This record gives sequence, structure tokens and C-alpha cells, in this order.
Amino acid sequence: MFADKYGRKPCIVISILSVIIFNTLFGLSTTYWMAIVTRGLLGLLCGILGPIKAYASEVCRKEHQALGISLVTSSRAMAFVIGPAIGGFLSQPAKKYPYIFTEESIFGKFPYFLPCFAISVLAAVACVACIWLPETLHMHHDDNVQDTDEMETQVVDSSIEDRKAIEYGPERVVSTKGLLKNSHLMLAITLYCVFSLYDTAYHEIFSLWAVSSRKYRGLSFTSQDIGIVLVISGLGIFVNQVVFYPFLAKYVRLMKQIQFAAVLSILLLATYPYMANLYGMDLKIVINIASLLKNIFAATITTACNILQNTAVTQEQRGVANGISVTLMSLFKAVGPAVAGILFSWAQKNVTGLFLPGDQILFLLLNVVSVIGLLLSFMRFLGCRVK
Repeated sequence: MFADKYGRKPCIVISILSVIIFNTLFGLSTTYWMAIVTRGLLGLLCGILGPIKAYASEVCRKEHQALGISLVTSSRAMAFVIGPAIGGFLSQPAKKYPYIFTEESIFGKFPYFLPCFAISVLAAVACVACIWLPETLHMHHDDNVQDTDEMETQVVDSSIEDRKAIEYGPERVVSTKGLLKNSHLMLAITLYCVFSLYDTAYHEIFSLWAVSSRKYRGLSFTSQDIGIVLVISGLGIFVNQVVFYPFLAKYVRLMKQIQFAAVLSILLLATYPYMANLYGMDLKIVINIASLLKNIFAATITTACNILQNTAVTQEQRGVANGISVTLMSLFKAVGPAVAGILFSWAQKNVTGLFLPGDQILFLLLNVVSVIGLLLSFMRFLGCRVK
């Protein structure tokens, strides 16, 4: 709501400032509760994802909108690779690099301050870069509230995508509460949440499955092996989103992108249990290719859902719409690791099941979530059909 009323740029700047301040304080925490409070304040004040998605759809011309939103997805994918690397290499520097940092220095007294400080420095650079960030919210100094029928018939001096949102259907509303009645938006958010749950559960299961022993039909990978897989997947997502996805978006409709990616993801995941029969270099090559493709399919679905969300509403509602989307998605992502962990634990206790081995049932249940999302994409949701 703040982004819709005061602009995307102030919201982004405040979020980055919260990272600089509270991430630094987190690294300097001396008690457990100080760590909890600083992390909690960081989460409460860092509402950057929703406004960034809205901004990405507004700062680009219509023909480049897919590229703008895909860059948000690809940058997050790269961050999931670079972030853990920063934490792993820079934590406890006095022990890892005693010839540079001493135990008496601030980095010796606060062993996790250096990675937090590095992130805060990067955030400070991003905050300075916001000086040149243009505001994309069109500020209309008109306090008169118009009803829906009048707004739909009015010719609005706005961007191409906003006019498209007005013409998109009768669901166009002017109140925040009315967003929940926008069937196009609700369908896009529902798909986003379902596939986010699927993707989160997959990442949880993949890591546990990869490091588990062969006697549990795992891969017996080391943490370094998994790190290599994640780095290759992250780089692959970035290249795909920047180079190939804009070309795909130009010729394939958004809902078709979701459906094709979901089907291919289901077929690919069904082969995972059989990879435990491979060894050595063959296994590493196959698992890297499979992980790369799986993450590309997930990024394609996420990007398509984000574009659907941003084109289903007008500019004045885009911040709130993305905020609702991120909030619901976060709830689904909170459930994903817990459910995935329980299922994985059960699968390892039932390696030789009467019906199917535990690992096959595990990936089968994971695919059920994707099938639900796929079926929703074909259905008329609350009388809505998104192209």
C-alpha cells in the first residue's frame, strides 16, 4: 500500500536501508534475543520483493516486460548461489584466516559479523544507485473516487499495460479489498503459491536426498558436490532468463509457458529415483543436467505467474497485488520444508516398500503438487480464463 501511495522508489530505498542497519546489528548480536529482534525488524521493514516486481513491469516497455520481470527471477536465483557462498567463506574469519584477522579484533569477537557487514556494504552501494532510479508510479493528484463502471469507460493517460489491465475484464476494481475479487489476479496468485510450494519442497528434498547414503537410495554427495550443482543451476537460470526466456515469451502465451514447464518438470522429476543407480562421472553429469533443467522450468513458471499478476491489475493496485502475492507465497514456502522433511524421513524408513520404494513415493507425492497446479491452469477459476 505504501508503494502504491508514495511510489516504488521510496519503498525500495527504505527496504534497502533496513538491510544496511539491521543486518549489521544482527552480525553484532551479543544475545539470542538481540539476534531474533534484529532479524524480525529486518523482515518487517524489508518489503522489497513486491515493489520490485511492480517496478520491473513498469520500467520496461511492453515488448521488454518479460525480460524485466525475468531479471528479478534470475537475480534471486543468482543470490541463492552467491549468498550462501558469502556466508560460508566469510563467517568465523579469525579461525579461517588468522593471518588477516586476529581473535582480539571485532571479527574475532563477532565471528559472523564479516558476512553481515559485506552484505550491508553491497546494500549501501545499491542504496546509492537508487539516486538514479526513476519513479514509475504515475502520481495523480485527484482525490475524487470514481466507481468501477466510470473507471472502465474512462480513457486513462497511462502505460500500455495499464490500459490492457482495464480492458482485461470486468474484474477491474478500485479498492484494495476488491483485489480479492479479481479472478485473473487470484488465479495467477494461486498458481504462484502452488508452484512455490512445489519448488520449495523440491529444494528441501533434493539436498537431503543428494547427501543421504546409498543404503537409503540417496546419492552420497558431499556438500561440495551439491554446491557445484547449485552453482551450475544458478548460472544456467541467469543465462536462460536473460537470453532465452524473452524469446520464449514473445511467441508462447503465458499460460502455455506454465503448462509446458509443469509437464516437463513432472516428467523430469519422475526420473530422479532411478538416478541412484548411476555412479561416478555419469551420475554427476546427469544430476547437473537434471537440476539445471528443473530449475529453469521453475523459473519459467515463476516469471510467467509474476507477469500474469502484474497485467491483471492497474498500476495503482500493483504494489498491493504483489504484496498479497508475496505474503501468500511466503506462507506456502513456510509449509514446504516442514512437509518435505517429514516425507523424506518417512521415505528413508520405508526404502523397501510393498507398493513402491520410499524414494519413488516421495518424488511421486512431490509431483502431485505440480499436477494440482497444472490442472488449475486448465480450469476456469471463478469464471476467469487467462490467456
